[in-house]
Amino acid sequence: MTIRQCAIYGKGGIGKSTTTQNLVAALAEANQKVMIVGCDPKADSTRLMLHAKAQTTIMQMAADAGSVEDLELDEVLKVGYSGVRCVESGGPEPGVGCAGRGVITAINFLEEEGAYEEDLDFVFYDVLGDVVCGGFAMPIRENKAQEIYIVVSGEMMAMYAANNIAKGIVKYASSGSVRLAGLICNSRNTDREDELIEALAARLGTQMIHFVPRDNVVQRAEIRRMTVIEYDPAAKQADEYRTLAQKIIDNKKLVIPTPLTMDELEDLLLEFGVLEEEDTSIIGRTAADERRAAAAATA
Repeated sequence: MTIRQCAIYGKGGIGKSTTTQNLVAALAEANQKVMIVGCDPKADSTRLMLHAKAQTTIMQMAADAGSVEDLELDEVLKVGYSGVRCVESGGPEPGVGCAGRGVITAINFLEEEGAYEEDLDFVFYDVLGDVVCGGFAMPIRENKAQEIYIVVSGEMMAMYAANNIAKGIVKYASSGSVRLAGLICNSRNTDREDELIEALAARLGTQMIHFVPRDNVVQRAEIRRMTVIEYDPAAKQADEYRTLAQKIIDNKKLVIPTPLTMDELEDLLLEFGVLEEEDTSIIGRTAADERRAAAAATA
């Protein structure tokens, strides 16, 4: 059986790690065997699975041991909620080196140590932010992940990041099997948000695979370092993650996306009222200019 390797991308702060872990908990509940590989120096991709502040990372353990060759698989791979296997790549100290190196080191180590030879159904890579750094693009670039899901909302910068990620997928799709599998809307309760993300998905040639509504039970569960599925399995939000999980299990729509130009993206944002039409008459006018104009108007 082929392991489905999926990477979750999205703008920093969009709720990517929270969405990934709640999704994975729902997959585990549905008897899927899953591994999460955290690809973020913050090492917060597995905390809800392990009820921990942060899992010790491969990079940290390699630094302590002397080199990554001195590590054993069972030192870096921990088993969390419902049998989910958890790994954090980690990264260097802030301001020192490329954090993407941790992703490369971690994935190579897991491959060499046989982590992918288990009875896995899914591997999820939870990847930091945008695809501007080659290291963070590794799950795409090296054909590790074939399915890319982008967590997005109706906010301008989240959509801008999603479009950039789509450009990254296009760059590597021609030489490999990486494909965009869909947008996951993690709602911010903006106006017409579901319609906007559906429209963005259509322009990218993909689908909004699920609209995850905003619900405070997610934060209540997080405070307890738990997913909603574990914290309150009867909650309506738990069913949202179950629905998302089933849609991903059934998903066959994998595409090479068609990213928008900046003008096209801005036109879409204007159409839905996220951006306002620019008033060119006020460009370059200082507060003093405004006061003089107001005084002249009342004179």
